[in-house]
Amino acid sequence: MKIVFVASEMVPFAKTGGLGDVMGILPKEVAQLGHEVSVWIPRYKRIDPAKWNLKLELENLVIPLGSEKEVGKVYGCKLEEGLKVYFVDHPELFCRDELYGTALGDYPDNDRRFTFFQRTVLEALRHLKIKADIVHGHDWQTGLIPVYLKTLYSGDTVFRKTKSVFSVHNLAYQGNFPPDSLPQTGLGWEQFRMERLEFYGKISFLKGGILDGDVIATVSEHYAREIQLKEFGCGMENVLIGRRNEIYGILNGLDYKEWDPAKDPDIAETYSAKMPEKKARCKKALQEENDFNASPATPLIGLVTKLVDAKGIGILLSTIGPMIEKGLQFVLLGTGEEKYHRIFRDLSKKYIGSLKAHILFDAKMAKRIYAGCDMVLIPSYSEPCGLGQLIAMRYGTIPIVRSTGGLADTVMEFAPAAGHGTGFCFEDYSGEALLAAVERALEVFKNEKQWRKLVQNAMTADYSWTAAAKKYIRLYEIAGHRTPKED
Repeated sequence: MKIVFVASEMVPFAKTGGLGDVMGILPKEVAQLGHEVSVWIPRYKRIDPAKWNLKLELENLVIPLGSEKEVGKVYGCKLEEGLKVYFVDHPELFCRDELYGTALGDYPDNDRRFTFFQRTVLEALRHLKIKADIVHGHDWQTGLIPVYLKTLYSGDTVFRKTKSVFSVHNLAYQGNFPPDSLPQTGLGWEQFRMERLEFYGKISFLKGGILDGDVIATVSEHYAREIQLKEFGCGMENVLIGRRNEIYGILNGLDYKEWDPAKDPDIAETYSAKMPEKKARCKKALQEENDFNASPATPLIGLVTKLVDAKGIGILLSTIGPMIEKGLQFVLLGTGEEKYHRIFRDLSKKYIGSLKAHILFDAKMAKRIYAGCDMVLIPSYSEPCGLGQLIAMRYGTIPIVRSTGGLADTVMEFAPAAGHGTGFCFEDYSGEALLAAVERALEVFKNEKQWRKLVQNAMTADYSWTAAAKKYIRLYEIAGHRTPKED
């Protein structure tokens, strides 16, 4: 198949979150399975043409934006893996310090920026005569592409056999804009109604992708079900229920080349599932780094997270005191809301020698925490997929998670008698439930034989991208076999 990926970010070129990581590896995995793949992203300021040896593919592309016209270019380059990446270029729209906005808020013209991006991708595919079998868009920044394929471009021979897959990575980000954004999209006012793109008085790019994508993908099976509930639907639950037969959850994988304790240069000692005992050196180094007593018998728990409500910081704070009283050590790395910055700084002073909070982002420190801790906490209220638990398991560090989204799909409660499971889980979103899960973990930690078995289970669990890519291929096949009547 010929598959075109369209997204607003991609590692190694531009990244703000998990979407960039997904785009950095999924297209490569799909290509390695024998398919012809290209990726399309904006050319942001941080993407240096000289560094990446970008070549001009198209120039003077005239793109209508309502009554006005903008002129864009398309550059391209090939990665070492042979993957072709295209960059939509318009300096006025994309040559900015950040991708989507500043600390003061989103860029006010994001509607115009990403309308231009999506129209340019489709126009460029026409000019280059790339007859894609599948256009796979990701998040609201590409939500209009399925709409365009069913409206403005429905009669174009280049797209005669093209089907769309639309991925929702996080439903909370919807691309909702004022009604006067609609004319610049080129779509008619018939789209501004509840059954179409209108969403609480605004135009929703995300809703367009959900309504008109031939197949809808989310980043975990559990999340695919959760977003159809009012609690997690972000107002879109009825729209999603209407497409429930076309929604599929495919768990994001982990890049095992990037996250490999056997070869990681950023940790104190390399180790593997075959030689997990070397992990003890990483724990000792982390304890010393944080001015803790370097005792192997003292449980060391880590948290690498954004300090925001959705990550369960509220219920965590209600349990910090009781956890410290149990004699464990706690190290935190993350940034987020200023109120949490202050709270954790104060806790570091209160519990000197037992708790250390690092209010910053440090990728290498994150690896040291994953390698050195015995357990990690992920008490999220909502977690579409989550990579933290996958990284932790890869490094033999046991996750303690709330069963939501991808956490529920990847972490299985450890059963000491049977020796099955990879971590500890709790359902209720409460400090009491979190503390009970921690207590179960501490009981197993005291039993060396059981803990060794648990660590082995976690390190040998397979959440590689290869398995996920095969599931996406099946999804493309499903989309391709849909008939117009099914649309």
